[in-house]
Amino acid sequence: MSTQDIWVWGHEDTTGYLKGLDLVGYKVEATDGSIGKVDKHSEEVGASLIVVDTGMWIFGKHVLLPAGVITRIDTATETVHVNRSKEQIKNAPEFDESKYDSGPSYLEQFARYYNQPHM
Repeated sequence: MSTQDIWVWGHEDTTGYLKGLDLVGYKVEATDGSIGKVDKHSEEVGASLIVVDTGMWIFGKHVLLPAGVITRIDTATETVHVNRSKEQIKNAPEFDESKYDSGPSYLEQFARYYNQPHM
């Protein structure tokens, strides 16, 4: 993973994220509406992320969102806001649980996708 990709895997100070905060079950809001709920959450240094269960919105697809796309976490409403549209998230690589523990090379495809300029 290049140093250019690193930003995407860390929480910005302005999001309201606190170490140890369990985001599982939080609703996830894209820039244009709800996309599902947090199914998994990792705060691993250099690989902080959430996995979102999109439910019926895109037929049960699970998507990985790096912490760097999170803009705000509202603990009162248990909502995670991200800076991507529903379409951008729909077109993201699908999360594959069986490949997740295979190392940094698996996460590189997500870093490449989310490092693209906002559409």
